[in-house]
Amino acid sequence: MIAIGSDHGGFALKKELMAHLDNIGVAYKDFGCYDENSVDYPAVAKEVGTAVVSGEYEKGVLVCGTGIGISMAANKIKGVRAALCNDYFSAKYTRLHNDANIICFGGRVIGPGSACELLDVFLNTEFEGGRHQRRVDQITAIENEQ
Repeated sequence: MIAIGSDHGGFALKKELMAHLDNIGVAYKDFGCYDENSVDYPAVAKEVGTAVVSGEYEKGVLVCGTGIGISMAANKIKGVRAALCNDYFSAKYTRLHNDANIICFGGRVIGPGSACELLDVFLNTEFEGGRHQRRVDQITAIENEQ
């Protein structure tokens, strides 16, 4: 199951992504926001990130206006590896090499067609492990030092 959330700037794109998940038969839970009224993205990032790290949700999707703020907020949560993706290569390799568990989009930056395609790549690409596991472990070690 996927955890998904947005602020007001990402609300329209989040609706498109949820419709896409419905179409491809992927279950998800919407952690808000639920309309275009102003909401602070850190709170949504915290809810989705915590849900993913708990193991209750396999992966997460976060959307704000640019995707930058919400990814920064999510990455403050121990165990989250959130990646802002606007292209195929980034969406694929953040899974292959970084074992990212949350993909982020900018609702004012990327169109729904591209975002849906990148979401598919993210959801269907497995972590390669091997030499990349060592690097993910180093990221975790940095988290644990803080």
